[in-house]
Amino acid sequence: MPAAKLSKLEFKIMETLWAKSECSIREIQESFPEKKRPAYTTIQTTVYRMEAKSVVRRLKKVGNFHIFAPAISRDSAQRRLMDDLLALFGGRAQPVMTHLIESGKLSLDDVKEAERLLRNLSKERES
Repeated sequence: MPAAKLSKLEFKIMETLWAKSECSIREIQESFPEKKRPAYTTIQTTVYRMEAKSVVRRLKKVGNFHIFAPAISRDSAQRRLMDDLLALFGGRAQPVMTHLIESGKLSLDDVKEAERLLRNLSKERES
């Protein structure tokens, strides 16, 4: 089953959960910068929706609050995000690569690593 599509806020919540492995809603809310911190109820509603999408899971109840943990991996979420991005370009990676190069966000080391990965993948497929 592919990872659920995550909104920007959901992805930021997941970043906190991936970093800390488990958190209460209050801890998630407090992980946001104070100036841009969403309301507690916004985080709570979002986390409950993420739970319904099987992106997070409740681990336990402590006092009157729940502790949540990620139910999907960072890798799975990033792959879904990349697949969605490539779908916007008809599945073609070239426009994305061109932008990364022109914006200076793709280094020669990145290209060398990509070439290494492509060679390894090619060898695996030949075996």
